Amino acid sequence: MVKRPIIIDTDPGIDDAVAIAAALFSEELDLRLITTVAGNVSLRKVTYNALKLLKFFNKDVPVAMGADRPLIKAPIDASDIHGESGMAGYDFEEPSYDLLLKENAVNAMYNVIMSSVEPVTLVPIAPLTNIALLLKMYPEVKEHIAEIVMMGGSTARGNAGVMAEFNVYADPEAAKIVFQSGVPMVMVGLDCGLKALVYPEDSQQLKVMNKTGNMIYHLFNNYRGGSMKTGLKMYDSTAIAYLLQPEMFTVVETFVDVETAGELTAGCTVVDLKGYLGKPSNVKVCTDINPEMFKKWFMG
Repeated sequence: MVKRPIIIDTDPGIDDAVAIAAALFSEELDLRLITTVAGNVSLRKVTYNALKLLKFFNKDVPVAMGADRPLIKAPIDASDIHGESGMAGYDFEEPSYDLLLKENAVNAMYNVIMSSVEPVTLVPIAPLTNIALLLKMYPEVKEHIAEIVMMGGSTARGNAGVMAEFNVYADPEAAKIVFQSGVPMVMVGLDCGLKALVYPEDSQQLKVMNKTGNMIYHLFNNYRGGSMKTGLKMYDSTAIAYLLQPEMFTVVETFVDVETAGELTAGCTVVDLKGYLGKPSNVKVCTDINPEMFKKWFMG
């Protein structure tokens, strides 16, 4: 089997850690690069977290640091959800910095994409700053990108603003650039993340399953994306799930743009499900997920 080459752009983040684990050990995915961007916590912290995960999993995937702030707006973070370090709760070994590239994430992505025989899939599970910079600085990469499968956005309400999901809200101008880029795109947003739940009994099973399960269980105890009692939301893992089992999702092709100027709605993904705007489809939007299929995949 020819593995699908991917780049994960991330801001670990507890649910990012789970998504990265799923990608690293998939027999169908070839994770060629991890790029980091400020989001859940600062760029320095998320890069440190990515390196800790690679040390834990004993995997040699290069890491490149990207943007430390949004294109225009003031930085925000989600330390209230993921803790001050972004990945509190487990005593990781001190990582090696041998995997950290000297080049910036944008240049690193460019080199991986342009040197790949197969088109590369970009998997941003963080604010889209790095991806926007890549597409603006090196528009020639567009022909060599298979698709962008992102975790972010929403067809309805938000979790960072009234109408805005965190990854888009953190850098709406970058998101707008990416959505308007013309690159084939899949949006796996809040509509799915809110139903992709790990329940208390699942967490207890993870705790005794193996070393990885035990690590994830301890991270979950510090995760505020839901609760250990009512179920934890596995937002970022849904993007990896889509790559591997797209049949668990309900998908609609439609036009999507991002509101950047709205006084009350900046960061809103405007998903034109009814065709009011009369514009051609530019995104495959995942509007629903089969929770039981996701749970089975996730625990596996």
